[in-house]
Amino acid sequence: MYRLGVDVGGTNTDAALLDERLQVIHTVKVPTTKDVESGIFEAIAKVVQESRIEPSDIGYAMLGTTHCTNAIVERKRLNKVGVIRIGKPATTAIPPFTDWPQDLREKIEGASTIVSGGYEFDGRLISEINREEVLKFCKEIKGSVESIAISGVFAPVNKEQEENVAIWVKEELGNIPISLSNEIGSIGLLERENATILNAALMTTGQTVINGFSKALSNLDIKAEMFFSQNDGTLMNAAYALRYPILTMGCGPTNSIRGSAHLSGLKDAIVLDVGGTTSDLGVLTRGFPRQYSLAVTIGGVNTNFRMPDILSIGLGGGTRIFGLDENFTIGPESVGYEITRKALLFGGDVLTTSDVVTRLGHAFEDKAIQVDQLSIELCNNVYKKMTDMLEDAIDQMKTSSKEVPLILSGGGSIIVSNSLKGVSEVVRPKHFDAANAIGAALGQISGEVEKVYSLEGISREDAIHHAKKLATEEAIKAGANNATISVVSVEDIPLSYLPGNALLIKVKVVGDLVGSGVEII
Repeated sequence: MYRLGVDVGGTNTDAALLDERLQVIHTVKVPTTKDVESGIFEAIAKVVQESRIEPSDIGYAMLGTTHCTNAIVERKRLNKVGVIRIGKPATTAIPPFTDWPQDLREKIEGASTIVSGGYEFDGRLISEINREEVLKFCKEIKGSVESIAISGVFAPVNKEQEENVAIWVKEELGNIPISLSNEIGSIGLLERENATILNAALMTTGQTVINGFSKALSNLDIKAEMFFSQNDGTLMNAAYALRYPILTMGCGPTNSIRGSAHLSGLKDAIVLDVGGTTSDLGVLTRGFPRQYSLAVTIGGVNTNFRMPDILSIGLGGGTRIFGLDENFTIGPESVGYEITRKALLFGGDVLTTSDVVTRLGHAFEDKAIQVDQLSIELCNNVYKKMTDMLEDAIDQMKTSSKEVPLILSGGGSIIVSNSLKGVSEVVRPKHFDAANAIGAALGQISGEVEKVYSLEGISREDAIHHAKKLATEEAIKAGANNATISVVSVEDIPLSYLPGNALLIKVKVVGDLVGSGVEII
């Protein structure tokens, strides 16, 4: 059974085929299309044709996509959302959608209400929920919203009220998509509510992604099981992706990090993914991307759901160089997917970073004649400044002065020097230019839980055991084989600002795909 991995970037769409031992069979790169779907179809068709693999031999197909990110950034293809906050009278001072960008709020906000209910940090009741309040709101918004977001005070500690409200909503509004905050974000009401609203707004986009990928596979007679990349470097099945489309955001850099780990064999390193427009840096820790620990802003909205710790700088293979003297500047503008038409080495009239490294003899030796008019002194100065930019970015991602390995991925990494300050070695593994698609195809499933426990009625060990059990259940729901699940990380943080003996526990587990028969090391 072969694995097909597809990753959609801003410049290129990559596809990779892996065999049952996770060895790379073939990779391809095609320009990303405006409608995205046709680019995905073209990439899959090309990798199947060139590899001469029978479509029926592909058992798993994985997609990493920018659809959801683009929908929020562009303010397009978003659902109108009805928001129910369970938190009256405790949270009425700050209503839903507070501090949102006005243009995004206008696209998403259908209506919102705050109903009675909520819990204390240890699960004790603040007030009971009121069925009539919920049904009254549902009658008012019927027919005017496309999905519902429900958030409650300390719902990650006790999800019962959110689940009861969801039942009442479905009784009144039928089979409408519902997002529950206890399944999306962590502690922190407003940020968790914001992430839940965004997830609800992406329901139609998520369905479009799933349908488009399914159609592309079907048209090529590929009857593979579909999976979708999450932003923690793992996968989820179609049903899970449909319920939590927001988890696909930021999956591109994490796919590169996972693919780079697999190709290089390294578990701890910095990964530099250089595309046509930007360089994205991430940290590989025990084979997985390091997660961002602070609140994450998505489209101008503060959220607190998991996201990879990624640093992006405006330096890529298509980045423009302005000026031909000592006052030159680098970027951030890029020719992007038009590099093969606009860059000097391809017969164009725009000076790019790729032209500079070609003139210095680091790449495209067969096209050196196209750039021989460039000054060597200028190119050396530009190259030094490019290297300084990368070294500064690497230094920002490190947590100590110790030198660390740097793994390169992405087609634009031809612009990176083989010697960088703070780096013990620069690793360019085979197939590095398609690491993102390879990362998508690797296919482990994760489960994650973040929950506050009061240790007055339970021991620390029992609380951690319970959190591990909940994380395992999440992984199984997302498509993991129970027999292969292992714990990746456990964090327990005493919450001194809460009364009593309170402990915040974060657990992450991973497992292999059901039926894959392959253990990923």
